[in-house]
Amino acid sequence: MRISARADYAVRAVLELAVRQDDGPVKAETIATVQDIPHKFLEGILGDLRRGGVVDSRRGGGGGYRLAREASTITVADVIRAVDGPIVSVRGERPTGLAYTGTAQPLLPLWIALRANVRRILEGVTVADLAADALPEPVRRLAAEPAAWDNP
Repeated sequence: MRISARADYAVRAVLELAVRQDDGPVKAETIATVQDIPHKFLEGILGDLRRGGVVDSRRGGGGGYRLAREASTITVADVIRAVDGPIVSVRGERPTGLAYTGTAQPLLPLWIALRANVRRILEGVTVADLAADALPEPVRRLAAEPAAWDNP
């Protein structure tokens, strides 16, 4: 699985909004500068996040972006879906839309299992978890495994 630049930037932008939630709307320029995200690219991402119901925007001098709902109700999966669509796809299709025959038949349950595991992790971590540096225990356990850090 690949995490696109859009998804990475989107999660970082939403996390920045979460830690600044009490400060009122945050300008895109501020997020871009603090998170080292190209400003024009971020504007498109923020538009996708707004259309996806993750952030709200306000125009004007006191305007900017803020979370559309509580950080504890926004999962990392919500953010990624808002900017990239389905979490796991095969050749651009959802695994449930695929059909294999013959010796390739075992691939479908493999792709479904992969999607289930990725979703379990990304839907189990909220923006509030990230903002508090408090990943859920199962995620911390997985990340603590030495093999998780190896690049085969």
